[in-house]
Amino acid sequence: MNRLGSKHEGKPIQMKKRYIFYLLLALGLAYLVYYRITENKKIEGGGTAKGGKGKGGASLNVDGIVVKTGDFADNLEITGNIEANEAVTLKSEVAGLVTGIYFKEGSSVAKGTLLVKINDRDIQAQLKEAITKQNLATNNENRAKQLLEKGAISQEEYDNSQAELQTLMSQVQLIRAQLAKTAIIAPFSGKIGLRNISVGEYITPNTAIANLLNTNPVKISFSIPEKYVAQLKTNSNISFHIDGNNKNFTGKVFAIEPGINQQTRTLQIKALAPNANNELLPGSFARVKLTLAAINDAMLIPTEAVIPVLEGKVVYIVKNGKAQQVPIETGTRTANKIRVLSGLNIGDTVLTTGAMALKPEADVKVKIAEN
Repeated sequence: MNRLGSKHEGKPIQMKKRYIFYLLLALGLAYLVYYRITENKKIEGGGTAKGGKGKGGASLNVDGIVVKTGDFADNLEITGNIEANEAVTLKSEVAGLVTGIYFKEGSSVAKGTLLVKINDRDIQAQLKEAITKQNLATNNENRAKQLLEKGAISQEEYDNSQAELQTLMSQVQLIRAQLAKTAIIAPFSGKIGLRNISVGEYITPNTAIANLLNTNPVKISFSIPEKYVAQLKTNSNISFHIDGNNKNFTGKVFAIEPGINQQTRTLQIKALAPNANNELLPGSFARVKLTLAAINDAMLIPTEAVIPVLEGKVVYIVKNGKAQQVPIETGTRTANKIRVLSGLNIGDTVLTTGAMALKPEADVKVKIAEN
């Protein structure tokens, strides 16, 4: 009986503990709710969360600028590549042994300079034989002409001798052309690179001998988005710089691709830049700045003032101490400013801070900064 009684007495104790646990849990939740409401009231009273009047009528402190116009160069910054003005990989048109190399690696060569000579002894022998035959045919043609004038031979016989002469003359021209191919000549003036052959080596038309480049001037190749096509003209000036060199280089547009690339929706452009000191190397990466237009009355505001929305962009301005949201249309963006095309007026005060906390008609206190 004592054991049974102890079991019944334990149940009320367990139930009391459970009630106490639930009561403490409810009190904890109530305290958290009370604490959250109290903190929200404090924030609203300080005017920092929603930007409207809180307890005591406090206003949100924000920074702003007064809208005004000024000079603005509508520059487009893009990336490009530096290319040689002329570039070619030297190769032989005929196969044969290299008998002479007449250039120094890394040196400048003039147009028409003999660079490499291929063995031509067999072609020279063929040429001598062909010239001998041509001379004999010339003599035969002269005798036949005299005989024709005297009526000693027919016109057909004379025509045959003349045809033979023409054939042999063509063979001589062909052999001379083959002979010319054994001499590799510089097609333009420039700097020759490292050679890949040696004297005595047998080369074929597939053998790359060396690279020849003309790098003064150099070409700057880059692309612009199609929306800027109407603003770009031949002879437009560009400026650019390269990695490892703080110097600002300049160039001028000389060629524009006649059509838009359908895959990238861009237009290919090429400019020329002087390179007398060989500071610009083909293959280098160039950061190009292209001046599209100079605007005298551009309206610029800090980029941090602009708020992207679903239907475009908006800014906050202040009127009579209250924030007002205004939709704007923008144009070119610089590193820290953006051009406003419509939506603002000269003299408007645009708010540059507090955008996330602001609401329309919120009371604000503005600190004006220099624009």
